[in-house]
Amino acid sequence: MDNHTLIRIESVSKHYGPPRDGVLALRDVSLDVRAGEFLSIIGPSGCGKSTLLRLVGDLLAPNEGRILIDGRTPAQARRARETAIVFQSPTLMEWRSIASNIQLPLEILKLAHAERERRAAELLDLIRLRDFGARYPHELSSGMQQQVAIARALAYRPAILLMDEPFGALDEMTRERLGRELLDIWDRTRVTILFVTHSVGEAVMLSDRVAVLTPRPGQIERVIEVDLPRPRTVDLREAPRYAELVRAVRAALRLNGNGRK
Repeated sequence: MDNHTLIRIESVSKHYGPPRDGVLALRDVSLDVRAGEFLSIIGPSGCGKSTLLRLVGDLLAPNEGRILIDGRTPAQARRARETAIVFQSPTLMEWRSIASNIQLPLEILKLAHAERERRAAELLDLIRLRDFGARYPHELSSGMQQQVAIARALAYRPAILLMDEPFGALDEMTRERLGRELLDIWDRTRVTILFVTHSVGEAVMLSDRVAVLTPRPGQIERVIEVDLPRPRTVDLREAPRYAELVRAVRAALRLNGNGRK
């Protein structure tokens, strides 16, 4: 892994509404994310996890502090197609085939038809849905639709994939399966992933590090290194070290729920 800092978040605060009467979502958040890293963000509901992700993705602007992506602003990185976002809902276009949904960002970039088809075929292979390119979203399960949304986000080969609770609406078995699929995609592409989740086990299973936020206004309570071996399999959940790390994340969440900061 290239260990240089790709995302630098420096003393960032964000509030909604008027400064006096609005809501302070984040306060003085600083965090570095390494190139090729899988970093999860976890915290109680309303702590600003999604806000932080949207700040990195240039969907929002901070009120204080700054964010740099390889030395550039989030707006510059977005225009250079360095970042892509996957939300909880796949938001696929029902009237377009799966392959056509994946190709949509490439159409916007005005790539040639043959190149769009080639990349879509590669991505369908990557998400193990090679035989579903001609199908339509309503013909796929919710988990498969989310895989397509991930493929679409990767279509223009971003350096950073921002994922806002992408598996939050899925049942536990589908969620675990897609987590394994995501790790396989990450291993093959080495895209940097910033992953928002409410699941402690999911954060530990997937990540290199887990950033724990306090209740609103969100601040960094603790960043926990996940020193589990890769590749990670389901059996790892039975390992003592996995249990220790889950307890460490839960302890940080309990601490920040008891009046800390």
